[in-house]
Amino acid sequence: MGVPAFFRWLSRKYPSIIVNCVEEKAKECNGVKASVDTSRPNPNEVEFDNLYLDMNGIIHPCTHPEDKPAPKNEDEMMVAIFEYIDRIFNIVRPRRLLYMAIDGVAPRAKMNQQRSRRFRASKEGMEAAEEKQKIRQEILAKGGILPPEEVKERFDSNCITPGTEFMDNLAKCLRYYIADRLNSDPGWKNLTVILSDASAPGEGEHKIMDYIRRQRGILVINCLPREKQGKHDQFADSLPASEQEFIFIRLCVLREYLERELTMASLPFTFDFERSVDDWVFMCFFVGNDFLPHLPSLEIREGAIDRLVNIYKNVVHKTGGYLTESGFVNLQRVQMIMLAVGEVEDSIFKKRKDDDDNFKRRQKEKKKRMKRDHPSFIPGGQFSPQALGNRSSPQAISNPRQAAFEMRMHDRQNSTMSSPNTSLNSDGSPSPARGIKRKSEDSDSEPEPEDNIRLWESGWKQRYYKNKFDVDASDEKFRRKVVQSYGCASWNWYYPFHYAPFASDFEGIADMPSDFEKGSKPFKPLEQLMGVFPAASGNFLPPTWRKLMTDPESSIIDFYPEDFAIDLNGKKYAWQGVALLPFVDERRLRAALEEVYPDLTPEENRRNSLGGDVLFVGKHHPLCDFIVEQYKSKNTEPVDMPPELCYGIQGKLTLNENAVLPDKVLSSVTPAFKLKNNNKITMTNLNS
Repeated sequence: MGVPAFFRWLSRKYPSIIVNCVEEKAKECNGVKASVDTSRPNPNEVEFDNLYLDMNGIIHPCTHPEDKPAPKNEDEMMVAIFEYIDRIFNIVRPRRLLYMAIDGVAPRAKMNQQRSRRFRASKEGMEAAEEKQKIRQEILAKGGILPPEEVKERFDSNCITPGTEFMDNLAKCLRYYIADRLNSDPGWKNLTVILSDASAPGEGEHKIMDYIRRQRGILVINCLPREKQGKHDQFADSLPASEQEFIFIRLCVLREYLERELTMASLPFTFDFERSVDDWVFMCFFVGNDFLPHLPSLEIREGAIDRLVNIYKNVVHKTGGYLTESGFVNLQRVQMIMLAVGEVEDSIFKKRKDDDDNFKRRQKEKKKRMKRDHPSFIPGGQFSPQALGNRSSPQAISNPRQAAFEMRMHDRQNSTMSSPNTSLNSDGSPSPARGIKRKSEDSDSEPEPEDNIRLWESGWKQRYYKNKFDVDASDEKFRRKVVQSYGCASWNWYYPFHYAPFASDFEGIADMPSDFEKGSKPFKPLEQLMGVFPAASGNFLPPTWRKLMTDPESSIIDFYPEDFAIDLNGKKYAWQGVALLPFVDERRLRAALEEVYPDLTPEENRRNSLGGDVLFVGKHHPLCDFIVEQYKSKNTEPVDMPPELCYGIQGKLTLNENAVLPDKVLSSVTPAFKLKNNNKITMTNLNS
C-alpha cells in the first residue's frame, strides 16, 4: 500500500540506503539490437535469488505514461509491459524465483479508496475534455483557424481493475510472455516463475508478503548464505550508474539505522530489536495508508514518524512491554502513545500554521527580490551585452540613432502585448484601460482555499467535528464510535467516515469491544467493479449491470453521482482533498445484483470467478517431470510439491484447466509478440 511522502522521508533521513543500479544496455549491430545475456554475472556485483514484482507499478506507467507518447493500442501496451519486465529482470537477474503479483479484488477498506480514485479520474477526464472543447470554440468564434480535431478514443485507466476484459487479456499475455522467456532466454533457464494475476484476491504487495510469510517457516534446501563484500554492504563498491532511472534500497542498511535509533537502555523488560521494528511499522500506519485517513496531527512532511518514535521511546518505559506481538495489538499501550501525541496536538497545529506563514512570506520576498534584481531593459542588436571572455571582436556600431529608435519601439511593443489592461490611443501610443482595477503587485497569484476549521486557533476540535461530522465535539459517544471504527480485521470491514479522529480522542480504547467480522470473503471481480466504478466507466461491465449505474429507477442509482464535492480539507490542490462520495451499502448492492446475475455469459462468469497463483517451470527444471506426471495421472487432489526439486519452495499443487504443457501449441494473443521456439514449459496451480 502506498504511503504518500514516505519514501521521500525515508531516503532523506537515511541516504545511505540508496544505491544507483548498474544497467547493462543491449548492443546494436546493423540496426538490430542484441539481447542482453542475463545468465551472466550481475553487473551490480551481487547476486539475487528471488525477484518479487508488484505489477501494478509496471502496468500503469506502460499503459498511460506521463513522460512519452501513449501506446496507440492494447497490443503496444502489452509489449511495453513485457519490455519493462525485461529491463527490471536484466538489472536484478534472479536465479531461483520470479514472483509477479497483479492487484486482485481488494478488501472493502481499500475499495473505498479505489472508488475515490476512479471517480476522480473520470471527473477530471470529462472536465479536461470539456475545457478543451470550450477553448476551441472560443478560438473559432474569434475567427481563429484550427486543424480538424483528431478523434481519438481516450484510454480509460479505470480498466486496470480486476474483472475487466483488459485485465483478463493481460493475464493471457503474461502467460505467453513467461512461456517465451522460459523457452528462449538463458537467464530464465532454471527459474521458477509464479504469476498471481488479477483473479487472485488481494493487492499485489499483500500477496507477495503472504507468500513470503508462508515460506519463511520452511526449511530451505541448498540455500547457503553468500560471503558479503562488507558488513551489510553488498553494493558498496558498485560502479556508478550511467542512467539513474532505477535504484536499490538496501534494507539491511536500513535495519542498522533502525537498530541504532530504536535501541533503548534501562528498560524494565528485555530489549528485542525485532519487536521494536514491528512497533515502528505499526506506528507508521497512523501517518497514512490506503485503508485509513491519517490523523490530522500526523504529517510525514512535518516529521510525524520521528515524533512518534521519540514519544514511543519516552512512553515505552511506562507501558511495560511492546505495542504489538505476532500481529496482535496491545490497545492499552497504544492508548498511552496516542494520548501522549494528543497532549502536543495543539502545539503541532500552531507550528504548522507558523511554518506555512513563514514559507509564504519567503516566497513573496523571493518574488520581489527576483523582480528587483531583473533588469527592466536589456539592449539588443549591436548594443547587446557580450559574455566575459568572448574571444570574438565586438560588433562595430553603425547608425546608433536608428538602432536606439528600433530598441525603444521593440520595448514599447512588448510592453503593450504583455499588459492585458492596455489600450492604444489614436496616435498608436499605449494608454491604460479605464474601469479595470489592476491587481496589486504584492498580492498572491492564487487565492487561498477557505479554511473553516482553523486548527491553530482555540476551539479547533469543536469546529472540526461540527464541519466534518456534523456533530458536537461534546458528543463523547459519537467520538468513541469514530475511534472504534479506526481499525481493520476482515475483508468486509471499512472505515465508514471520510475523516480521521484526533489522537486525543483515543482515550479508553483498551475497553472498546472488537466485534469485527471473522471468516469474511472478498467480493467477486465484477462485484468490485460495481463498487468502485463511476457510471462513465460502465462500458467495462455487462449491459444489464451497467444499467444499474444510469437508470433513474435503479435501486442503487445513488451510488453513482454524476458530480460530487471535493473538500480541500486544508490543502491547496483538488487532488489532495477528500472526495465526498457516498459509501456503498454492500447489502443493497448484492440485492440489486441478484436480479442481473442470470444475464452473465459463460465468459463473463469466468472473469467473475476467483483464481489463485499459477506456477511455471521450463522443461529442464527438476520440478517439470513431477508436474507432467500429475497431469498424466489426472490426479485431481492437491499434492505436496517436493521442496528439494524447487529450491525449498513448498506448497500444494493442483491441476490447471488451461495448463501449458511441453510441446503444446501456444497461440499468441498479441500479434506483435510471437513465440520464438517450440514450447518447452509447463504450468500448474500453486496453493502455498
